[in-house]
Amino acid sequence: MFDRPVIEIRTLAEADTTPGTLQRYWLHIASNGIGEPIRVPILVARGAEPGPVLGITAAVHGNELNGISVVQRLFAEIDPTVLRGTVIGVLAMNVPGVLLRQRQFNDGEDLNRVAPGKPDGSDSQIYAYRLVDRIISHFNLMIDLHTASNGRVNSLYVRTDMDNPVTARMAQLQSPQIIVHNPPNDKTMRGAAASRGVAAITVELRDPNRFQPGAVEDGLQGVRNVLYDRSMLDGTILCPLSETILCDGSYWLYTGAGGLLEVLPRVAQLVKAGELVARVRTIFGEVIREIVAPEDAIVVGRSVDPINQTGSRIVHLGKAPRGIPCVVDAATDGEQRTS
Repeated sequence: MFDRPVIEIRTLAEADTTPGTLQRYWLHIASNGIGEPIRVPILVARGAEPGPVLGITAAVHGNELNGISVVQRLFAEIDPTVLRGTVIGVLAMNVPGVLLRQRQFNDGEDLNRVAPGKPDGSDSQIYAYRLVDRIISHFNLMIDLHTASNGRVNSLYVRTDMDNPVTARMAQLQSPQIIVHNPPNDKTMRGAAASRGVAAITVELRDPNRFQPGAVEDGLQGVRNVLYDRSMLDGTILCPLSETILCDGSYWLYTGAGGLLEVLPRVAQLVKAGELVARVRTIFGEVIREIVAPEDAIVVGRSVDPINQTGSRIVHLGKAPRGIPCVVDAATDGEQRTS
């Protein structure tokens, strides 16, 4: 796959990849406490013909591993001699977090809550600023791959701005179980990308701390669909689901009482207003709290950790769920179809 050594750079602007080839890079983004480089691993496929720049980012949280495998598999199959445009795969955005096997950066902060960072801020703020400035700013399109956090599981779902036709279509091309309408007005990497004119979506590939072959295949097919749809590669868009559930937004329910938590519905299950979704028991088994759904909703994600202090998250609910076909055919002038 690669016939040249890994090159060290300090910004993607220095990545001089020959058209029609693949290249590996170490991007020196910061230095650790003894002056050694913290380097972000990046793969670049530069097409033989010009076209968009698609960035795929993985492991902004250090325990979100499925995205790493998606990027690896994509570059194992991509042929740059027939590619139109450039594909950039960032294998691990949060390198210190991956090495520590933790969600946060090594100063304890969440990189996906401090973007776009600061050029002269704290450890995590500087690191986030350089990720945005030296990597993300070079994208035209971005797929940010995540998973659930510790003690939780996710459906295959996408967060994006459904009022933006480009990101709405990218979201549907993932063929997810659920899409949550979520404008990028926060301190996430997706929000920082959008502020720089990059069309970005967040894809949640199920569960943390493991490689899940099914989730990896789902994520890979979503990336392929975007490449085909943007005419970067020739291929057939595949939509294995006949319907995706679109939600106007989402929110978490929290425990008002600490104890042993039992969450009843599965991910991607529809629940009715007033339906029992969780129970909390004491260590002696006494039920001290029952939690019901406040409205008709769909379960986007849920806790699987039974040990929960007061205020812990229980279940992630998507608001106003309704079904839409998975893929929109541009040739039908905006009409929806199933591929």
